[in-house]
Formats: sequence, structure tokens, C-alpha cells
Amino acid sequence: MLTLMKRLIAGCAMALAVGGASLSISAPAFAADDAKAAVTAPAAAPAAAEAPAAAPAAIVPNKADTVWMLLSTALVLLMTLPGLSLFYGGLTRSKNVLSIMMQCLVIFSVITVLWAVYGYSLAFTEGSAFIGKFDRLFLAGITPDSVAATFSKGVAIPEFAFMAFQAVFATITCCLIIGAFAERAKFSAILCFMVLWFTFSYLPIAHMVWFWPGPDDIKDAASLDAMNAKAGWLFQKGVLDFAGGTVVHINAAVAGLIGSFVIGKRIGYGKESMKPHNMVFVMVGAALLWFGWFGFNAGSALEANGTAALAFINTYLATAAAVLGWVFAEWLTRGKPSLLGGASGCVAGLVAITPAAGFVGPMGALAIGVCAGVVCLWGVTGLKKMFGSDDSLDVFGIHGVGGILGAILTGVFAAPSLGGTGVFDYVTDKVTPDYSIASQLWIQAQGVITTIIWSAVVSYIAFKLVDVIIGLRVPEDQEREGLDVTSHGESAYEG
Repeated sequence: MLTLMKRLIAGCAMALAVGGASLSISAPAFAADDAKAAVTAPAAAPAAAEAPAAAPAAIVPNKADTVWMLLSTALVLLMTLPGLSLFYGGLTRSKNVLSIMMQCLVIFSVITVLWAVYGYSLAFTEGSAFIGKFDRLFLAGITPDSVAATFSKGVAIPEFAFMAFQAVFATITCCLIIGAFAERAKFSAILCFMVLWFTFSYLPIAHMVWFWPGPDDIKDAASLDAMNAKAGWLFQKGVLDFAGGTVVHINAAVAGLIGSFVIGKRIGYGKESMKPHNMVFVMVGAALLWFGWFGFNAGSALEANGTAALAFINTYLATAAAVLGWVFAEWLTRGKPSLLGGASGCVAGLVAITPAAGFVGPMGALAIGVCAGVVCLWGVTGLKKMFGSDDSLDVFGIHGVGGILGAILTGVFAAPSLGGTGVFDYVTDKVTPDYSIASQLWIQAQGVITTIIWSAVVSYIAFKLVDVIIGLRVPEDQEREGLDVTSHGESAYEG
């Protein structure tokens, strides 16, 4: 970011110099002959040399943008605590509700601290195409006056606001994973795994998909290439991921799926009833997730502008469409619509629209939402049976399937011909006229495939390493009694 600021200052200085030279020659001088112009310019030079050089104007963040980013950060925090905690807590059995909430709380806190220590630096500083450097280790160099680039030239937000916004993304991503192997993993093992996975999977994927120096230094094709060369690997390829279809949902879902296989099925799975113990918690949690997701998606515009409004309305519409898609599909296939299905459809719609939120039109959002509701219902039923896994809270069926579906359909509905925004060209400051759905679909597929492979490999190694060192699973007697009592010495319901 310091490099970006230096370039911004240099650019401003050049602009002031050119502006000053142009002001020294009046309009009629341009119509005069070359000789007169040649005399006028040198005559003005000594006077200009005597005047003190004006300091280049630094970019001052807009107060509305700053407020919006701080509010969005708080909304995303709400998604985890209490949104995800209640949603996951209600889905577990009563003997494990506090354990899953405790895991959310402590993982959130651990990742927050790690983000400040080294996570932000590795994810969002210039380095290689796969990871950043330690320029911001312990948040070194960030002051209240530091700014971070946005997607608009000449517009910035406080770097502290950007750092905090990205921090809550990292926290909820790690918390999502635990639902896949709920009710049977050691608390200490989960924490150790999260540190490894956050460091070697989340940070590289976030850097590859989202990092770039910003648009301010882009003036022509050469400067565009120079900026893109400093960006993350998948960003360079042109992968569209507005708010985390790959970085958050596919990344976390694959880790959860691997964990469900490595740790193994719950005792009694397929033989004993393992229904959600509190559907009220599930509904309240889903509602809080929907509410907070407006910050998750619309906040990813990084500005209080039309793109944020587009992402906001798309989040609203796609989620409603997904609820209806899931509920009516369930009604047709099972005979009854359930609240569990409606809440699950809500989350599926939120997941699927995440990568597309700022790139597709409202009708594209409705289409993505309906598809997500139907396809994710299959993900937690048919696909889950095909895998034969005990993904306790259907993390992969919703976040994995929904994230993949949303990432791929982003390539379709981002097309201007289908109401999308297309791809912006910072050289011409216009939308690229030759958007190709087929080409963008291939680019999106590369993002999906890369994320799946990267997360799977890192997750498997991390789980095996933790298993060898401290063991992943609690003893059978503790699992039967419940993790609330055996791991934390308390219970949610007395008597």
C-alpha cells in the first residue's frame, strides 16, 4: 500500500506540473505562431521557479464511503456472532449446541488476532502472484491517514476500514468449516487446524483472487499490464468474484468436506435420530445471516455508490428466489414444505449470489437464486448420498454447491446482453464491448478448480498433521455424552 501511495503522490505531482504549465499559456497563445509561444513559455519559467512547489494533494476518503465500510464490517461481524452461531447451534443436537457456539466464538477471535498479526499483510500486499509479503506485519505502517484503493480512480477508503472489513470475511470463512464435522471433533484440534488452514489456504486464495494495487496508476495499456502483473494470479486471469464465492464458500466447503471424511462419521449416524434440536434458533440465525449479508455483498463495492446498491438489491432478490425455489422443490418431492428447507434455501441463495452480486442485473440475480434453491436441495440429499459423507450441517451441499453454481453463473449473467455490468476497461474507462460468455465461463471454471484443489490439498495435510500430533476426535464416551459437558463443562438446558 505504501508503494501505491508513492505512485499516487507522483501522479498528482505530475498532474500539477502539467496543469501549471498549461495555465502559464493563455488560450490565445495556442492560436498564435510557434515563435510567440516559444517566447512566452521561457519568460514564465523563472517566475515559476521562484514560486514554492505546491504539495501534492493526497486522496481524502469520502466520509460516506468510510461510514458505509464501517457499517458493512459490523454487519458481517453480526453474521458470525450471533448469526452463524445460532444457525449452527439450532442444527445440532441439544447436547452439542454450546460447543458449536464456543467454536464460533473462539475461532472468530483467533483469526481476528492472526489477521492483525500477519494475515492482512500476506493477503493484501504486493508480493508474488500467490501470496503477499510482510510489509504490514503487526499492521506496521498503517495510520489513521493511510488509505486503501477502491475500484474507482481517485477514490480511496481508510486502510483501517479495509483491513477490518477483510478481517471479518476471514473469520466467518473459518467458522463455516466446523459445521461439516460438528459434534465429534476435539476443540484443541479444531483450533490447531484453523491456524494451519487460515495460513496456507485462506490467505493464498484471498491474495490470488482479490489482490491488485488499484486503478489509480492506469493510464494506458502498458500501465494496465503493469498493474495486473502485480495482482493475484486468478485476478490476472480475470476471475470475477465480487464477494467470495471462491475465497469464502468453495474454499471453506471443500475444507469441511475433507474434514468430514478424515474425522469420520458420528456415532450412530444413519441409525439414530440426529434432527436439529431447535428450529427457532435456525430461523433466527438464518434471518441474521440474510441481514448481515447486505454488508457482506454490498460492502464489497468498497464505496457507497451504484455498485453497492446493485449488490444490495441482488442479495435481496436472489435470496428470496432461492427460498421459494427450495421450498417448492421440497414441497413437490417430499409432500411438505419445511422451515428447515426455507432457512436452508435462504443461505443457499446468499451463497450463490455472493460472487455475482456486483456483476449481474436483478433478473440475473433472480435466476441464480432459483437455481441455487433447487440445486442445493439436491446437494444436501442426492449429492450427499453419493459422497457417503457425514457432513453434519451440510456445509458442502450448501456452501460448496451454491458457491460453485454462483461462480459459474456469474460468467453467464455478467454479460451486458443479459443485464450484467460486463467487464470494466480502466484504459478507456468504459465497459469492454466484446464480452464473451464462453470465455468468461472458462475463466470462472479455472477459479473454481484452483480453489477446490488448493483447499483440498491444504486441508488434508492439515487434518492429518493435527491428527498425528494431538488427535482429531473425542473419545466415544465423550461423544455420546455430548461435547457441551465433556469439552466445556456446561450445558445449555438444565433439568
